[in-house]
Formats: sequence, structure tokens, C-alpha cells
Amino acid sequence: MGFFAKAAIAVSLVTSVFSSSLFEGSGKGKMFQSRTNGASTFGTLEHLSLGHWVVGPLPLGKPWADRTVNNTNPYDTAATPVTGMTRSYSWTVTNTTLAPDGVEIPMLVANGQFPGPLIEANWGDWIEVTVTNGLETEGTSIHWHGFLQTGTPYEDGVPGISQCPIAPGKSFTYRFRAELYGTSWWHGHLSAQYINGLAGPIVIHGPKSHAYDIDLGPVMLSDWFHTYYKNLLEQVYYASPVGPIFPPMAENMLIQGKASYNCSNTKLPCTPNAGSAQFKFTSGKKHLIRLINHSAEALIFFSIDGYNVTVIANDFVPVESYSTDLVTIAVGQRTDIVVEATGKPTDSVWMRITEGPCKTGCSLNDGLSFTTTAAIYYEDANTDVAPNTTSSINPSRYLFPLNCNNQPLDVTVPAYVMPAKEPSTTLSFLMTGGDNSTGQFVWWMNNITFRADWNDPELLEAKLGNAASLPVERALYDLGTNSSVRLIMTSVGFPASHPMHIHGHNMQVLAEGVGSWDGTTVVNAANPQRRDTQLIQPNGYLVVQIDLNNPGVWPFHCYVAWHVSEGMSINFFEQAPTLEKEVQIPYKIAQTCRDWSAWTGDHVVSQIDSGL
Repeated sequence: MGFFAKAAIAVSLVTSVFSSSLFEGSGKGKMFQSRTNGASTFGTLEHLSLGHWVVGPLPLGKPWADRTVNNTNPYDTAATPVTGMTRSYSWTVTNTTLAPDGVEIPMLVANGQFPGPLIEANWGDWIEVTVTNGLETEGTSIHWHGFLQTGTPYEDGVPGISQCPIAPGKSFTYRFRAELYGTSWWHGHLSAQYINGLAGPIVIHGPKSHAYDIDLGPVMLSDWFHTYYKNLLEQVYYASPVGPIFPPMAENMLIQGKASYNCSNTKLPCTPNAGSAQFKFTSGKKHLIRLINHSAEALIFFSIDGYNVTVIANDFVPVESYSTDLVTIAVGQRTDIVVEATGKPTDSVWMRITEGPCKTGCSLNDGLSFTTTAAIYYEDANTDVAPNTTSSINPSRYLFPLNCNNQPLDVTVPAYVMPAKEPSTTLSFLMTGGDNSTGQFVWWMNNITFRADWNDPELLEAKLGNAASLPVERALYDLGTNSSVRLIMTSVGFPASHPMHIHGHNMQVLAEGVGSWDGTTVVNAANPQRRDTQLIQPNGYLVVQIDLNNPGVWPFHCYVAWHVSEGMSINFFEQAPTLEKEVQIPYKIAQTCRDWSAWTGDHVVSQIDSGL
């Protein structure tokens, strides 16, 4: 069955019609939160800031004692606080129908919430999440983005790499440690499930790198599509920039899972004025805002009308603070900012996000660009009246020129100093895209298109000493006992940017630009930028370095959902002797594979993409 036939079936499944009972009170014309975002309170004035949060039975709520962002190596596990605390959660993943922007679509959610439940812990805590797969026709798995998983590579949550999918009706309990602190997110990592709602924020409290008074908590930002992810993936494989089937174009953008949509542009059940996200400011106070881009594809530009913000962290890395009026965030990236509320108690102002212009290759949408706003209300503002502020910021000024990249590397300097050392090995990868022999568009890294085997995780094969016998499409690179690796990536032949993400590590970002690396230039070698996700520009290069001190098998992939689905992923096998002799993989991993094997024995599994 072709894409358009499947899309028609997907539309026919969404048959609910909105009624007046879906609105919050007469005259307001704003849909109930339960219809737009389910059980989530994100984006409402009733949602508590993180200032209410109280640590468990530990002195002053600061189990990190005298550790600071400047004096403690965050990658030294011996320096991680021992809190004796486990933060436990229990989630059920289900199908549901919600309307985040007023358009009713089928979604995948945890505990009925979009955005999904917040995980909150202290630096050094253990986190335990029991995930029950309540889906009837799909497996699932959950990845904990940016977590190092030192000693627990089997908890990384990637099907075909660290585990088999969780079979329908079965449960899996993840248990891992908060070795870094700051802001991150969790999401479904089986295929592109997360773009239909299976994603949520993570906050790990640790030493402050900048003064603030109120922690407003995570702010989830994303592009949005009105089609189920499997239909979008089939479209991706046969898309062409010139048609007749075009790549998926985002139909909206969301802040905290909320926006409104022009219902005249869709044939799906739709109600206008679904409502914007809302936030509270207190005049005279400094507010910490934790920005998270959980898009399928969009490069997002964030701003607050009339305000400068202070950037204090990128991903899980505190940085030397700097002021800007516009923040650039690629898929998978997080940026923590501090905003001083300099307005009057009666003020209100728009927070806004803009998706990068379509023609630059930064993002694809069904217009030239998108802007979505959320309301910030000061303590005495009239919350029944929308802000009337405007912005003159032009996001295109950050496309140096008309390319898609993060702020220049010399702007983001880690607070904890770590010089770049000479690597013990170097690998180069040529990143290209085109049609394969079946006419499907795929991505290659050194002429390999990755494809996972959900029934046979690479970590288990590596543990058994079978890494060398895996098929070439598993894209496994054995790095032996090397202590570090320098990766030189060059993207050619296709005008698309790639936010590259490494599992199990942060990477030092040594150089990036358009064209090819000159082989010598390193930006700020004395203390290069570190993070777990970094953009490579269209037809550009990216040079990063990783310390190989975490035995396991770690994916390195583009975070654009379409690109990783089309095979833009490789896997690094690290410290083989230690993995084989010292890392004990628990019984639950084998049992999950048995459960998955039993389920797939009498069900047809639709793996139409790479599996990630």
C-alpha cells in the first residue's frame, strides 16, 4: 500500500468532532488542556515552577557540597556525589488522540501526557523508570538523552543497539545515574515515535553557574506534523526536492506542546484558538529557563520580545555566560538561559520561536518560515488579555550566511576547563545522500546506510566477542583500546544541516565550517566547546573529539528524525576488553529480547526505516 493510501487511512481514523464542551468556559474560546495536552499541565499558569522542589533528606538540598562548575571535573565518576537517593517513576506508553494546536491527531504518550512527565533529580541520584508498553501493535524503548551511562550501557534505551524493543504488554525498568547536571530530555528511540508525542523533559539539579531567583523549569520547543510518524517516514523515503512527492513539511511549531492553527488549511477535525502556552514572571527577579528542542527536523530561533537573555549552559555543559537577544537551538540541543524581569508588575510579553527559513536547508515547512508565541505574564498582569509586544529580530542574521549552524565556537566556552589533547586515533567520514538501488532516498556515512536489527542488539553481540562478524549495515566501528578518537565529518552534495549526537559521552567541538577542514585549525584548543549535540552545516565540516573511557556500544547519529531513519548513524565499540570481562549485563536485557522474539513470532513487524 502506498504512502497516499496509508495517509488517507490515517485521516479516516481521526473522526472525532469538537463541540462546545471542549472549551474552558463561555466566551473564552480556549480548548480544555485535557483535549490539547492530555494530563500534562505544562504551558498553563497552574504549572508550578521548579522553585517548589525540595530535595530529600540531605543537608540544605545540596548533596554536591562544595563542588562547583569550575572546580570539579564532571566526567570524573569518582567526583560524582553519592546521594543514596533513587528517584522512581512508572509510565505506561499508550496511543491516544489529542489536539496540541487544535488539530486532532493520533499520538503516542506516556501516562497520557504531552509533553511527557518530567524527571527531576539531584546530581548523583539514581533514576529508575518502569516503562510499560501499552501499545497493541508496536514495540517501544526510551532513551535518556545526554546521560553518560557509565557502567550501564544496557540502559541507554536504543533498540537494536543496547536492547530489544519492549514488546506490547511488557514492562522494562531502566536504572541509571545522574552523572551530569543541567537540562535534558527523554524520548522514544524506536524509529521516529518521539515526533508523535513520546518525549518529555529532564532536570538534574547541580551547582549554579549563574545567579537566578526562580527556576521556571523546562520549556519544550518543537516543529509539529498532523500525520502519524510511519506515514511521514514512508513519504521521506520517496521524497524529492522537486517532487512529485515532497519531503514532510512541518505544519506548525509548539511551545510546551501548545499553539493554534488556521483550520482552513486542513481537512482534519480542527478547532481554532487552541491556546498558547503561558508563563509567570515576577518583576525584579532573575528567571532560569531551560530550553529543549525536541523537533523532528527544525532549527529553532528563540527570543523574548524586547529582552536580552544570558546563556549559561549548552546541553549538560555550563558555559561562561554571555548575553544575546536570540538563541539558536538544533534538534536534540538544550540551552539554559537567565532572564531578568525588568518590566512592570502589570506587563505581559511574548516569548517566540521561529523556524529557520525553508530555502536555507535549516528546516522544511509549508511556508517561508513559522513563528509561534507563548505569553509571559507578570504578577499583576491581566491574563485574559494577550500581550501586544512585537519583535524586530531577524533570525537570518545567524545563518552565516544562509547556512545553518550554532553560534560561533569561540562564543561558547565551558566553565570547567579541559584542553584538547592529541587523539590516539582519527576517523574520517564522508556524509552523502541519494537514491539507493530500490529508488529510496537514504544517507550514507562512508558509503554505509545503517540499519538496526531489533532482535539482535549490537551491545550483546559485542559482549560475546562477535562484533567483527556483524553485517556491514550495522555500521559498528571497533575502536579497540584507544583512549580518544578524533572524528572528521564532511557533508557533501546535499544542502541539509545535521545535528550530530553522541551517546554515552560529551564531545569536544574543535572546528566547524563550510567546505572542508584545513586539517590544522582548532577553535580554542585550550578549552574547546563541549556538548553532546552539534550542528554540521550544509556542505560543511565538523571536527569533534571524544575520550574513550566508557566501555560499551555508542551510537553517533544525526538528530533529524528523517535522516537517522534514512540511515545516518554509526556505532562505536569502545574498550572491548573491559566490556567483555567487567561489564555485567543484567538478566532483564535477555528477557526483553525473549519477550520481543515471542511477540514477533506471531506478529508482522513493520520496520520501514533504520530502526532508530
